[in-house]
Amino acid sequence: MPLPPLSLSLQIARFDGADAHRAALPRHHVARWLRHALGDNVQAAEITVRVVDADEGRALNRDYRHKDYATNVLTFDYSGAPVVAADLVLCAPVVAREAAELRKPLAAHYAHLLVHGALHAQGWDHETSEQDAVAMEARESAILATLGFADPYARPARKR
Repeated sequence: MPLPPLSLSLQIARFDGADAHRAALPRHHVARWLRHALGDNVQAAEITVRVVDADEGRALNRDYRHKDYATNVLTFDYSGAPVVAADLVLCAPVVAREAAELRKPLAAHYAHLLVHGALHAQGWDHETSEQDAVAMEARESAILATLGFADPYARPARKR
């Protein structure tokens, strides 16, 4: 089945270190990651991806979610299927810190968070119940596997 068309606006704010984030987010990769995250019931999508600094990320999270800290990804969904319209805002310093902590490439963490945000834009939610969280994580893992990325939820093997 062909992937749905995507109208993508990719914006990277001006901040120290922005070049590393720009390099991890080639437009054609971002478009591919997002298109793979769109469900079978999606005919088309209009998505803006904005990469911001900690101040803008914190202000948006505070103003819209009433949580006074910068988070990795915020999803602003305006319409669901069949035509998904959404803004995905990624906080560069948080994404970079998490990627380093997880010991994974910055691009791989961005791919995961973009898939995660795109699923939120389609109504998936991991905060409603444990069952919903498990389902969303499984969907993310399956999408990322088709894109050639490791399972972001795989638990490392214990040392014996």
